[in-house]
Amino acid sequence: MIRPLLAVLALLLLAAAAPAAGIRLKDLVEVDGVRGNDLLGYGLVVGLNGTGDGLRNAPFTEELMAALLERLGVNVTGEAIRARNVAAVMVTATLPPFARAGGRIDVTVSAIGDAKSLLGGTLVLTPLNGADGAIYAVAQGAVIAGGVAAEGEAASVVEGVPTAGSIPMGARVEREVPFDFAAMATLRLALRSPDFTTAGRIERAINAEFGGAVAAMADAGTVVLDLGATGMRSPAHAVARIESLLVAPATRARVVVDQRSGTIVMGDDVRIGRVAVAQGNLTLRIEEAPAVVQPNPFSHGDTVVVPRTRAGIEEEPGTGLAEIAPGTSLAEVVAGLNALGVDPRDMIEILKTINAAGALHAELIVR
Repeated sequence: MIRPLLAVLALLLLAAAAPAAGIRLKDLVEVDGVRGNDLLGYGLVVGLNGTGDGLRNAPFTEELMAALLERLGVNVTGEAIRARNVAAVMVTATLPPFARAGGRIDVTVSAIGDAKSLLGGTLVLTPLNGADGAIYAVAQGAVIAGGVAAEGEAASVVEGVPTAGSIPMGARVEREVPFDFAAMATLRLALRSPDFTTAGRIERAINAEFGGAVAAMADAGTVVLDLGATGMRSPAHAVARIESLLVAPATRARVVVDQRSGTIVMGDDVRIGRVAVAQGNLTLRIEEAPAVVQPNPFSHGDTVVVPRTRAGIEEEPGTGLAEIAPGTSLAEVVAGLNALGVDPRDMIEILKTINAAGALHAELIVR
């Protein structure tokens, strides 16, 4: 497990050793007002091979199906519907900025009843509503599920999540979100990772591009661009001109730890003060081996159970005490921890302990 970790960390070190390259401005900021809108709908998936909702356990499916049939002119009032090829689903989508009527967007379909699988199903025409309750798109089409399920008389197996799927380009936009981008006099560029140094570099890059003070840093997460000072015909032309500018972002020293998977990601700016690290394992073993003692023949004794316990402590060979000098870089930290022969999970505990000792000069994020 150590060798794959070393390979990944070696790639990270090579990337860190390379000179900091500029990142396109479009990958660092969002333009204020240019955003997507979430859509939500409630519909039916039909055509399932007996893997739909049990209508007795999901009465809302029966009600929705009856309402759908009534709209189609089929009278099912008072009828008991027991179909197993129908499932009630939630349909979600994101309406991208500047989406126009007639365009198509992807949708995600998720079962909300006790359906076992949506494989092979077809979503019936479903309106998608925005936060204001208005219908902005309608979805319909064959569901592509991301898993498979099979079962027999005494066993079953499930791979992936067959109760959720997607319909690529499965919704048609029916209404546009009103937004007059061309009428904006100023543009607010919102940094995806707020940082004063990065915002200052963006300000300088934009001013250098236009040859004047057209941009100003408002705070760590916002740079304001005065469109009137740029001399551009429209905000769209201004954004098209600046979004390809290269800016080297500045990031905080950060160590991210995922305890469930044992993943550790450290930035190049991580530094560690003077600290000593020792790593070893103690194993405590306790075994119960009770013995049954029988009485002698023709005696009047009783059979008894005699407890017997074996206890011991095993200590793996220690890796010694390693000292890390102050101002140690990422490369030296990784080399030192791997020299101790620790696996990723032990490395997580070491990093948490170093942070508790106040020697880790970085933000430690544990997930």
